[in-house]
Amino acid sequence: MRAIGYVLVACVAAFVIVAAGCGGDDEEAATDTTTTETTTTSDGGAMAGTKLVGTVGTTDDPDAYVISLTTEDGSEVTTLAPGDYTLEIDDRSTIHNFHLTGPGGVDVSSEVGETETEDYDVTLEAGTYEFVCDPHASQMNGSFEVSG
Repeated sequence: MRAIGYVLVACVAAFVIVAAGCGGDDEEAATDTTTTETTTTSDGGAMAGTKLVGTVGTTDDPDAYVISLTTEDGSEVTTLAPGDYTLEIDDRSTIHNFHLTGPGGVDVSSEVGETETEDYDVTLEAGTYEFVCDPHASQMNGSFEVSG
């Protein structure tokens, strides 16, 4: 009878260990999250001085694995006209950042470990631009074209 008790305790302990391993807080567990892709174009391109908004996280979940680049009215960006823009980075999370790179030496980012909302002046030239969260670049990324 004592042997059955030991087996039962061992089974419960094994179950607890396996269950604890499944509930970890590793980045691989975030595979059910979505990466925001830029799929719609802004209305007729953009004029100089137009505001772009780069966002990481969401209002409800600042640490959500979501990154986006939109125009000020909320339209997702896939193409823009060359010119001067104001990029507002709305970084809601301490585990993410927003990092924009592209032609002409554009390299603007927020800091991992901090939250911020800050404006940056950028001049966009023809070419492909990419935005990522540096620590989660394979899951949180997007791009857009500047042409015209």
